[in-house]
Amino acid sequence: MTEQIDLVYLWVDGSEPNWLKKKNSFLDESVKKSTVAGRYQNNNELKYSLRSVSKNLPWLRKIFIVTDNQVPEWLNTNNSKITIIDHSEIMPKEVLPTFNVGVMEYFIHKIPDLSERFIYANDDCFVNANLSSDFFFKDGLPICRMISSRKFITKLRIKKLLNRYVGTYHLGILNALGLIKEKYGVFYKLRPHHNIDVYLKSDYEKAAEVFSEQIKGTLLNRFRKNNDIHRILFDCYALANKRAHLQYVTHKESGLIPLHIANYKNRLSNNPKLFCLNDNELATDEDRKKVVPFLESLFPNKSQFEK
Repeated sequence: MTEQIDLVYLWVDGSEPNWLKKKNSFLDESVKKSTVAGRYQNNNELKYSLRSVSKNLPWLRKIFIVTDNQVPEWLNTNNSKITIIDHSEIMPKEVLPTFNVGVMEYFIHKIPDLSERFIYANDDCFVNANLSSDFFFKDGLPICRMISSRKFITKLRIKKLLNRYVGTYHLGILNALGLIKEKYGVFYKLRPHHNIDVYLKSDYEKAAEVFSEQIKGTLLNRFRKNNDIHRILFDCYALANKRAHLQYVTHKESGLIPLHIANYKNRLSNNPKLFCLNDNELATDEDRKKVVPFLESLFPNKSQFEK
């Protein structure tokens, strides 16, 4: 494939005093459960994710890093491949500030000069093998990697029906799947592989238009809430319109590594092509101390994106 492909990251330094003061000014008891430390913690994952990208995806055209008035101090912003995008450049003034990743993701397609074909990652996602663009696109269309979760999704739907606790993240997935069912008559019993995803900008924009009213009702959710609509909406829109190739992956193939487990390397024993080192509510500060040594062992060489 000769088409240009970009990479988009969302990044935040949740320990930076000004940002932390701003976030805390909007906190109240009703949202504290949705603001666990790991959701905003900066463990320098972005530096190592960029090392993995520089090593394994050298064909990328540009890399956009979407931030809230922040720039990593180690980042070489003079590199022509790197562009910092502030929230205010792509998001409406009335929505800001927001600390809800789901809301930020609605506006990715508005990044100036973003290529038609792009891949999207959080800063805890890493490329573990030398990959060509064919790993992400087939016949010009995105390869949509998902975990088949018939029993899991059914269980979530029953819990929701019975008004039992589901959690904002999984409710967001159910909300998105429900909208696709309502619009296109198909209910996908799958869930995200929690790793790098692939899109066409034009389809992303179309999906945002098709579901604009539903999305509009969530834009002022500064933190995660039960009516959030997970980004899987954009994947399933493409699938329902035959604008993407569905590829199921197993949990092992997805490369998801929870930060709180004892041995990270065991999860890499099957050599997943991608992996995600996921911080969450179960992780402790002791767990987070293991992150840099582990990533340094995998990606020891400084990349072109560092000062």
